[in-house]
Amino acid sequence: MANLHLTLATGDYDHLRDFTSGEIRADGIDITHLKLHVLEIFHRMTSYREFDVSEMSMGRYVGLTSQNDPNFVAIPVFPSRVFRLSAFYVRSDGPVQKPEDLKGKRIGVPEWAQTATIYGRGWLSDYVGVDLKTVRWVQAGQDDAGRDEPVKLDLPDGIKIERVKDRSLNDMLLAGDIDAMVVAVPPLAFREGNPKVKRLLADPRAAEEKYWDDTGIFPIMHTVVMRREIADANPWAALSLFKAFVRAKDNALERASSFGGSIYPLPMHGYFAAQAQKRLGNDFWPYGLEPNRRTLEAFLKFARDQGVCHRLLKPEELFPPSVANQFKV
Repeated sequence: MANLHLTLATGDYDHLRDFTSGEIRADGIDITHLKLHVLEIFHRMTSYREFDVSEMSMGRYVGLTSQNDPNFVAIPVFPSRVFRLSAFYVRSDGPVQKPEDLKGKRIGVPEWAQTATIYGRGWLSDYVGVDLKTVRWVQAGQDDAGRDEPVKLDLPDGIKIERVKDRSLNDMLLAGDIDAMVVAVPPLAFREGNPKVKRLLADPRAAEEKYWDDTGIFPIMHTVVMRREIADANPWAALSLFKAFVRAKDNALERASSFGGSIYPLPMHGYFAAQAQKRLGNDFWPYGLEPNRRTLEAFLKFARDQGVCHRLLKPEELFPPSVANQFKV
């Protein structure tokens, strides 16, 4: 019997490499891997369902799932995880100098349903204590004008978003027409070293470490989804893929923890891995439902509170039972 053949589209990650390169095989599955920019993957998968399996924005996936979208089911594999307290940018001479100052201000986001902004607003509301309804929200392209919102929203009463089509958040922040922006990638002015723009937090790493210590939340940016008809027709395939992704990730963590050679072009990378193990545990990039339950539950609460999800989801609704509930010996 021939193996199932699947197309797989992801970004370029060391912790996927051993699987996407073919060094590790998923039982019963052959893959054709396409290495693409993640925004291209998200657009092509959600708009045209071009791939059998792909990386997917967590915010986009949970928003669609809450609307009973029939197209996708996720595997609890998380290629991208980023703490997002470095995502807040303000004017150096502006009225916002500390997180509490964001109350009542005008804040820009590139997409309301962008995963990074969901986590950022969740930190602002549930950790800092700023009521999101007091903020005047603006949605526009980050560096270029004209970016659209990809997910249908169900905004709570009191939250309003102004759509700006003809200007970018970068230009509006420089002009003083917004007081802050929350973005996954540093804005153009910051990347160019413009002294008019700075991060809200002077030491975001220390703040992110404290946030982890206080909450146990390690933000998940992306997951991996399958087209549902493929998962339904091959109910064994999700677990087969999951096991291959786990093996590839475990190999990558071993490489990252090595002091024996320069695996990455990062001075003293072994010390960074050791610090991560001390703070987050030996498996500091966990896959699966249970090791990530606290993060998933927090994210789903943020997404519902902010109107990205149309109802409050449970983590179990995101993944096939065969993968969510692993067997034990």
